Amino acid sequence: MKPPAFAYHAPRSLEAGLDLLADLGDDAKVLAGGQSLVPMLNMRLVAPAALVDIRHLDDLDRIEVADAVVRVGARATHARLERDDEVAAALPLLREALGLVAHPVIRNRGTTVGAVVHADPASELPAVVALLDADLVLTSTAGVRRVRGADAFVGPLESALRPGELATALEFPALPPRAGTAIEELARRHGDYALAGVAVRVDVDADGHLDTARAAFFGVGGMPFVITLDGPLRGQPSDALDLTDAVGEARAALDPDDDIHATASYRRHLAGVLLERALRRAASRAAGREVGT
Repeated sequence: MKPPAFAYHAPRSLEAGLDLLADLGDDAKVLAGGQSLVPMLNMRLVAPAALVDIRHLDDLDRIEVADAVVRVGARATHARLERDDEVAAALPLLREALGLVAHPVIRNRGTTVGAVVHADPASELPAVVALLDADLVLTSTAGVRRVRGADAFVGPLESALRPGELATALEFPALPPRAGTAIEELARRHGDYALAGVAVRVDVDADGHLDTARAAFFGVGGMPFVITLDGPLRGQPSDALDLTDAVGEARAALDPDDDIHATASYRRHLAGVLLERALRRAASRAAGREVGT
């Protein structure tokens, strides 16, 4: 299959790129890694009048860890981020989640910021952004705008990005002491989109009892679904969790759809199973009994 005709632009500076996007508005799509956009073009699911290729914008090809923030530029690939040991030390969940994204050949070209802006509801990375309250940094000729966490997603395959804006970075707060994260999913084959998945974060106090717990589900609705589970979990010892109420509360809050891959009831049940696994692993990591990957 071939894409529809489009004009092609490859600006050599961020300023030139932003000027192009301001002029083109709704008619433009940004090309970074292209691992989602190009297939959609070929299947004619999108038909932009112009593509703005950001491959020459070297300032966007940075990964930085400083001042308790992990900053990922728009051109940084999944593979580079996954291999970065400094990032993994500050935020183990990123490496763990990226290892579940598609296959190595896709991760070698696909960009993390691009995947978040693509906002596929079955994708791991939007759920991680929602869970960790990461900032999506959106830049235009009018200035810089930051959208935090779940607010970055407004519908299936729809982010908060506005016409004329370029998603230039993601900024994640580094994980503090006594916090643990984990991600669990089930797919028919490794690298496929998950039938259901969940990323979780728990924080424990100095005695190893749970203080806070959050979960972000993916593959069970049109956007990442974030739920706070402090009520049923606060005060429980991290090595002897009773998750019955937390799992029940999460299942009751989920509203998945039936499709050709799974029924809604199966997805709801699966989400609870995955949540239990993820919470136990995250609690163990928060208490220092298991090292995050």
